[in-house]
Amino acid sequence: MDTKSKSTPQFTFGKSVLLPQEEMLETGKKQKKLIIGVPKEISPEENRIPLAPHAVERLVNNGHTVLIEKKAGEGAHFDDLSYSEVGGIIVNNHNEIFESDIIIKIAPLQQNEIELLKANQTIISSLHIAAQTKEYIQNLLSKKTTALAFEYLKDKRNNIYPIIRSMSEIAGSTSILIAAEYLSNINNGKGEMLGGISAISPSEVVIIGAGTAGEFAARTALGLGALVKVFDSSIRKLSQLQNNIGTRIFTSMLQPRVLQKALKSADVVIGALHLGDPSQRFIVSEDIVKIMKPDSVIVDISIDHGGCFETSKLTSHSNPVYKKHNVIHYCVPNIPSRVARTASYALSNIFGQIILNIGEAGGTKQLLKNNLGVRNGVYIYNGILTNEYIGEKFGLSYRDINLLMAAF
Repeated sequence: MDTKSKSTPQFTFGKSVLLPQEEMLETGKKQKKLIIGVPKEISPEENRIPLAPHAVERLVNNGHTVLIEKKAGEGAHFDDLSYSEVGGIIVNNHNEIFESDIIIKIAPLQQNEIELLKANQTIISSLHIAAQTKEYIQNLLSKKTTALAFEYLKDKRNNIYPIIRSMSEIAGSTSILIAAEYLSNINNGKGEMLGGISAISPSEVVIIGAGTAGEFAARTALGLGALVKVFDSSIRKLSQLQNNIGTRIFTSMLQPRVLQKALKSADVVIGALHLGDPSQRFIVSEDIVKIMKPDSVIVDISIDHGGCFETSKLTSHSNPVYKKHNVIHYCVPNIPSRVARTASYALSNIFGQIILNIGEAGGTKQLLKNNLGVRNGVYIYNGILTNEYIGEKFGLSYRDINLLMAAF
């Protein structure tokens, strides 16, 4: 057989021999340059900002444009210069921010902000669904945008909600520092140092809830030298907290008599347990609060979910405490905003990466097709409600986001 007839065709160019090559098809992702808008928070209780200067610098270095409304970072002590120096563009006009591809903020959108939205935008913010109305959701739907609630964002690898966990860590640690302030004379407390020193009995801290907030409250209280007791309805959470802390502390199931005895001698009580049963309004009754030590301190981290104490009622950063039965109550729902700079750094580490991922994927739709964790945060997709709970709560029709992704 003549093998030459089967050989690869050759072409000559001068003295060089050229061989035909296989055509290489472009299979890489097409990166999209985004315009990201960060409006100044309207709520006076919100001091955090979703993108700190270091996150803005990273986005700008990757080719994106970041618009920061003037003085948007002042609550977290980031001035306009700190943003402009890293490539952020300071914008005076609030409305101009809402022309961006992605709008990212902390507090839920106000009605006047919803009116500024346009189709095909991506909105990232909190939702606080318990405080919203059917009309609010319908107004958002009418704008044909894609909206993500950051409290629903999930890290599928670790099966956690990264924003919730991060803010819970801050709330737990800060709750003990707040309690220490209100035990001191400076805030008309009983003049006691939280913790203790040599030859003086340590303060007693009772923590109701062994989740992330409870764990970090326990870590901080132990670090200050307090005697810590943790209660929860889950043996698994109590065991996990014990292992995570790495030292033996008092833990107990929520046995009424045991809890009552602990509360009677407690100097500080932290409420860090969300009630799963809607019919249960509180864990600690008013009668038990009455027998607590005079000028002891309650910090109810769970107040935004109804609270752990029958005597709890919402307070604000400007007027954070009240006394009930001679017990100091601190019931501010947004504790991380009290340490806004730290909280903003923590949020930026998560939001900055998500926006980078959107750009690298070629847009929000492309990222949602492949990233289940971010997809979990979507409650409106192109004007279609995709959250079952919201649909059932307000009697609105909804679609499964996974089916929508399969259709595109």
